Amino acid sequence: MLLDVNPTRMELLRLKKRRILAKRGHKLLKDKQDELMKQLLELVDTVKELRKKVDRELTIATGRYLFAKAGMKTEFLESAMLIPGIKIELDIGEKSTMGVRTPIFRVKTEGSIQNYGFAHTTGELDSSLLAIERVVEEIVDLAEKEKKLQLMAEEIAKTRRRVNALEYILIPNLEDTIKYITMKLSEMERGNLTRLMKVKDIVRSH
Repeated sequence: MLLDVNPTRMELLRLKKRRILAKRGHKLLKDKQDELMKQLLELVDTVKELRKKVDRELTIATGRYLFAKAGMKTEFLESAMLIPGIKIELDIGEKSTMGVRTPIFRVKTEGSIQNYGFAHTTGELDSSLLAIERVVEEIVDLAEKEKKLQLMAEEIAKTRRRVNALEYILIPNLEDTIKYITMKLSEMERGNLTRLMKVKDIVRSH
């Protein structure tokens, strides 16, 4: 599709500069898209393995807790779990990956998860709570990576739209318009040359 411009030499030069910039921008965006896609695929594999690990460890921790619950009196279990002995804080930072701002989650813990006496509790309760404490950091790590995955996928989609707009709309339109203006200027030059020759003929005839 032709752009709505005047067929002048100044406009032709301006459009040629725009075409150079558009092609350069297209290459940069295409390189960015390819690199983001490469990192995304690597991250997908990492997230998949980490989710399996977290699911497996949570299943083990839950099983141990249920086993401990079955082997303890309810009042002793409730008493052991009544007062939280550990404080967990989440620090949230940010970093840039190929222009995509992604979060960084860091876990800070204080105290001990085993905040109870051992006289009326079982070893299964100890091991289940310690397993849960260990998996908390992995859950936060998984959340960080899944959020990064989402943001990178959104950036890839946005970059792909911009690449397509340049590749299939703007650059072809610029090239079509440049060809059109070049043809119009050539026609104008031929017309001017013809008129000039006629003027010369008239002058000579007099």
